[in-house]
Amino acid sequence: MLPWRRLLRPLAVLSLAAALVVPTGAAHAASAPSTGWNNWSCKPSAAHPRPVVLVHGTFGNSVDNWLGFAPYLVHRGYCVYSLDYGQLPGVPLFNGLGPIDKSAGQLGVFVDKVLAATGAAKTDIVGHSQGGMMPNYYLKFLGGAPKVNALIGLAPDNHGTTLSGLTRLLPYFPGAEDLISEATPGLADQIAGSAFVTKLNAGGDTVPGVKYTVIATRYDEVVTPYRSAFLSGPNVHNVVLQDLCALDISEHVTIGLTDRIAWHEALNALDPAHAERTTCASVFS
Repeated sequence: MLPWRRLLRPLAVLSLAAALVVPTGAAHAASAPSTGWNNWSCKPSAAHPRPVVLVHGTFGNSVDNWLGFAPYLVHRGYCVYSLDYGQLPGVPLFNGLGPIDKSAGQLGVFVDKVLAATGAAKTDIVGHSQGGMMPNYYLKFLGGAPKVNALIGLAPDNHGTTLSGLTRLLPYFPGAEDLISEATPGLADQIAGSAFVTKLNAGGDTVPGVKYTVIATRYDEVVTPYRSAFLSGPNVHNVVLQDLCALDISEHVTIGLTDRIAWHEALNALDPAHAERTTCASVFS
């Protein structure tokens, strides 16, 4: 038997180190500028009639994940909102770790709040990583489809992930899978082949009436293989970032946090009637 208990000790040390930096990160999130988004008096315009809900990824939060993209959308006239979900007791700042079906319920409550505040009939959702996958549970199982026009995923793990092959090593460490499931169920749900992923994609990847866009990157080191992000079905647009700009080297994190080429393609999905071709030059748009 492998000495898995000794191998888990360094992980505990790393977790402790992460906990020590949480106050600094939390202060950043609390004081970070969010001017222009989560403005509950915003009313959608005729040009942009649907509010946009931004859904952060695993270990993300409603502010830090969107410090770039939210202002990008607000500047272009959108009403933009972001939520926190998947919180674990006693774990500040780092969200998206709770059971994903419960997180999808939190999204449903937030979407209802946004629609009530804006008076819109439907919203558009843009999510990064888990935030691009989790909303599909809301659409398929929690009655969200009539309330959503489009779901746009930036490197979503729609079919789970092998995490560059690391998840295949779990059977060699007795108890590791149970530990992950108990401590961070949101992580366990995202493993390729998990009960959650199997249920999510049973009977087809999509639901009628919703437009889907998936923007993936060949350099994704978290969602692996990267094409597992793609969806099958009608009203689906799957695109690889490097097919838009071969020079783009964004990986899993930066595709959501800083990549204006990915943002431009997401903007096209939000307003296809006025879409402009996404190229390397879109970084300047």
